[in-house]
Amino acid sequence: MLHKPFGYLSQFANNGPKKGKKKLLGELYDFAAGTMAIGRLDEKSEGLLLLTTDGKMSELIRSQKIEKEYVVQVDGIISDSAIAEMRKGVEIGFEGKKYQTLPCLVKAIPDPQFPLRTQKIRDAKHGPTSWISVILTEGKFRQVRKMTAAVGYPTLRLIRVRIGNHHLENLKVGEVKKVDWVV
Repeated sequence: MLHKPFGYLSQFANNGPKKGKKKLLGELYDFAAGTMAIGRLDEKSEGLLLLTTDGKMSELIRSQKIEKEYVVQVDGIISDSAIAEMRKGVEIGFEGKKYQTLPCLVKAIPDPQFPLRTQKIRDAKHGPTSWISVILTEGKFRQVRKMTAAVGYPTLRLIRVRIGNHHLENLKVGEVKKVDWVV
């Protein structure tokens, strides 16, 4: 398990056009050869990332059999109707097509008091924010961000806190902990 910091790509090699300018997971720890991230968190997202050298394990964990939970700070005080829409599933863009997300669990939560991230979100003078918990069994490209935007509440901060039975808990930002997978 790794607590992925804000500003890092969920990969170990960068072959893109800006390859020298991006921070990669391999800069955080001396991982075993062949280590790969199971699923991804985009550069602006934080939280729990499982790593493995086992491709079959990666496939299982990325499947719809395993829940992934995110804590999300959104712009504005999210309405009950927006939460209900997200629960039912919303239409988002994915690979150039429209996609209807699967029903999921969404609820408003109090501010989880996470440590401040390295880049400031914004000042309170720009208006209120609120927090939600989103539990999915799928994981399309930037799905949670697209879902909150689709209901009118753009994501300001996104932290994955759980994959299956593994919880972020008190793992410090950038910290790695060896775990055995338990479904």
